Amino acid sequence: MITFLRQNPTTQLLPVVILTSSREEQDLVNGYRLGANGYIRKPVDFIKFIEAIGRLGLYWLVLNEVPPERGYP
Repeated sequence: MITFLRQNPTTQLLPVVILTSSREEQDLVNGYRLGANGYIRKPVDFIKFIEAIGRLGLYWLVLNEVPPERGYP
């Protein structure tokens, strides 16, 4: 799926974050190799999961700077 997003000019600049419970190092490496912008291991505890999602939203929606709508030439 990440490869598809990266190959499509309309979606190639969208941020892709993998949210997973996997602790496998190879999954992390493969995610970045495929073009993910982030890899988050979600906490099993529900309260910690909600807190992590809040911090994730803060980063991507408030702190992160996005490229111009038209992208790069």
